[in-house]
Amino acid sequence: MKQLMRTTDPTEIAFAKALLQGEGIDCFELDVNMSILEGGIGIFPRRIMVAEGDFIAAARALQDNGLHVDEQ
Repeated sequence: MKQLMRTTDPTEIAFAKALLQGEGIDCFELDVNMSILEGGIGIFPRRIMVAEGDFIAAARALQDNGLHVDEQ
């Protein structure tokens, strides 16, 4: 798995997951429980992970729609 993006904005997470699902790319969201434990004040970012083989296509899909991608 490779980190695609990290953000504290829940709307960006939902948008990114919808875009990836539309492209047929499986993703996994990390740090959801930590974000819930902090009470929703937005200090702990959530991460979207994708398979290494899907990273380029996933990054392109997000960038084409104005979302930031973590370059690794």
